[in-house]
Amino acid sequence: MFRDIVNSVRAHSLKKYEILRGSSSVSKLFSSARSYRGNFIKVLFAPLEVTWKGHRSLPKVLFIVGRKIKPNAVDRNRIKRLMKEAYRHEKALATECAGKYAGNGDRILCVAFMYIGRKKNSPSLGSFRKEIRALLEGIKSMAQC
Repeated sequence: MFRDIVNSVRAHSLKKYEILRGSSSVSKLFSSARSYRGNFIKVLFAPLEVTWKGHRSLPKVLFIVGRKIKPNAVDRNRIKRLMKEAYRHEKALATECAGKYAGNGDRILCVAFMYIGRKKNSPSLGSFRKEIRALLEGIKSMAQC
């Protein structure tokens, strides 16, 4: 029973190697990405050739909250934590998307979640989960086109 609990926690974790890092990788993503927009999150995604130390079936992700949107660093960090938590719970769907886009080549799906909400109050974790799920389903449907 304990082993099942540990395995389920690992399945929903977000490892360091799953985060998109490096200015060259980020600039590649922004220059060649397709976008999909939700109510308060915009997602940019593209299959790219980047260095990868983990499983190729997992996408590399980036979470962005602009300084103009939320000037206070505490608010920006809170929104990033909420986006990361929501993504962790919807990671199975992200893995399906990565499989559809990456294929058998050396490419890995890279995804950037950008917070674009203008409201004074930030959305709740449940709202972030619904939004990220809808965005990932949109990415998955675009892969079938």
